[in-house]
Amino acid sequence: MFASQEGNAVPQVTFHTRQGDRWVDVTTDDLFSDKTVIVFSLPGAFTPTCSSSHLPRYNELFSTFRQHGVDSILCVSVNDTFVMNAWKADQRAEQITFIPDGNGDFTRGMNMLVEKAEVGFGPRSWRYSMLVRNGIIEKMFVEPDKPGDPFEVSDADTMLRYLAPEFKLQESVSLFTKPGCPFCTKAKQLLIDRSIAFEEIVLGQDATTVSLRAVSGRATVPQVFIGGRHIGGSDDLEQYLQSA
Repeated sequence: MFASQEGNAVPQVTFHTRQGDRWVDVTTDDLFSDKTVIVFSLPGAFTPTCSSSHLPRYNELFSTFRQHGVDSILCVSVNDTFVMNAWKADQRAEQITFIPDGNGDFTRGMNMLVEKAEVGFGPRSWRYSMLVRNGIIEKMFVEPDKPGDPFEVSDADTMLRYLAPEFKLQESVSLFTKPGCPFCTKAKQLLIDRSIAFEEIVLGQDATTVSLRAVSGRATVPQVFIGGRHIGGSDDLEQYLQSA
């Protein structure tokens, strides 16, 4: 049902976006001409898989994709621009360009428009990803045609393996911090100096001391986690990096 469009040009569409207090029309040429672009398309903003897995991982790996020649990453959904803007703010996905395909014109042109009336969605996009060079689709990963909302091949890691099969991916790094903490500043700088991407979880904003104690057994900050392992504070991180 969902045929690959590899070798074809992306559909010529004008997207109606809201930027600040202005309506700004963005065309296919604006997004794709003379650029290498990753597109991932999904059924809807704020939906569970899209918010918990699909979008966050592309946002996390943006700098890695940039190292391998990707100019931008677009998230396309059959939602209006106000919904897409609100979702971007909620997800803090500043590395991703959100494309509101509210009328489904782009998705229809990709032959990826599906009916989701059974869950009250109406026409939506089937989940897929693609690599586009200068407006021509080089590679597509289309989810299998099965019931529900499969999420097996359109993820960021699959795209990265296609684009850079020899690349060894950095393990995910998270650190708990709080404003005004000099040791937190030291930990962040240690990671920045080594060009290691990280997620910052700010106490009082993103989590509580209870959360920190529950996952680390400690109540002091910073607390650093790498690849699911608890490293410790800033001095522990420094020792870990020196021995890595």
